[in-house]
Amino acid sequence: MTMLSKSQVCRNNFSLLVLSVIASFFLFSCKGPKAVAQGADTLPDALLWKIERKDLSAPSYLFGTIHMIPKEDYFEPFGFDEAFESCQKVVFEIDLDEMNDMGALMGLMGNLMMKDGVTLSDLLSPEEYKEVADYFEEMGLPMVMLGSIKPMFLSMLAEVNMDPSAMQSDDIVSYEMDMYDRANASSKDVGGLETMAYQMSIFDSIAYKDQALMLLDAVRSTDLESDMFEETVTLYKQQKIESMVAMVGDAEQGDLGGYEDILLNNRNHNWIPVMAKQMSKRSVFFAVGAGHLAGENGVIKLLRKEGYTLTPVSVHTAGNLKRI
Repeated sequence: MTMLSKSQVCRNNFSLLVLSVIASFFLFSCKGPKAVAQGADTLPDALLWKIERKDLSAPSYLFGTIHMIPKEDYFEPFGFDEAFESCQKVVFEIDLDEMNDMGALMGLMGNLMMKDGVTLSDLLSPEEYKEVADYFEEMGLPMVMLGSIKPMFLSMLAEVNMDPSAMQSDDIVSYEMDMYDRANASSKDVGGLETMAYQMSIFDSIAYKDQALMLLDAVRSTDLESDMFEETVTLYKQQKIESMVAMVGDAEQGDLGGYEDILLNNRNHNWIPVMAKQMSKRSVFFAVGAGHLAGENGVIKLLRKEGYTLTPVSVHTAGNLKRI
């Protein structure tokens, strides 16, 4: 195993933290597994897809990730290595090269703070605030450090019931960071579909009061949300991309109101012209959260509407994945 420098360790830990925030966007919307109606338009259980069109000089690929996963559950679907190696560029939701710019990272830390001096105690009743404070105190995170941070970011820790020390251990790993290291090792270009600054700005699209209520709900439902993370990992290992999208609650019924569009759908639509431009130049391996693949507003169907042919490289069976 290659020894990492202190700066590399810091970069990897911060990167995993940012990617965990992205993962929380999906968990915010989850209401539990639902039955998926089978039909001619139902996508197969596949995380890895080939993208083709007559005007492309070579195929590109789309892979659905889970931004953080227990190391023991990490796997790659059949055909992954060949697809990855055949591409000239690897494109993530964000350009992970940004993680090497410590000045930019420190600037992003400022974006985690609420504006105009608002604190969590301003958004919750004294009793509600104490519930949240007690939860984080038990995690070893005093509220004096957290009170000004946007509640949606704090919800990430509660949504997966994650002790911060787990972020610095080898128990939780990231597909993105693994692929980023592999891309660098083979001198592949890397890029992003959106910037870290844009992803952080999504926090500002949701009212602080609503964020605080989401945080309170996450703290009160810690055991349930931990189970939700485990169920999400199980669906991921089974490559059930339709079921993962079906976990997203109905915007009319859930706590998100119209936020499903902000967190998922709008971003999917924004990515399509970016992906088209990238693929017109060279073969690209796109790696985005698996929750973005399926559904009427998912990346697969949106690309098909633009005339691309997407076919699964392999469909889930007991033997078509490789343990790492």
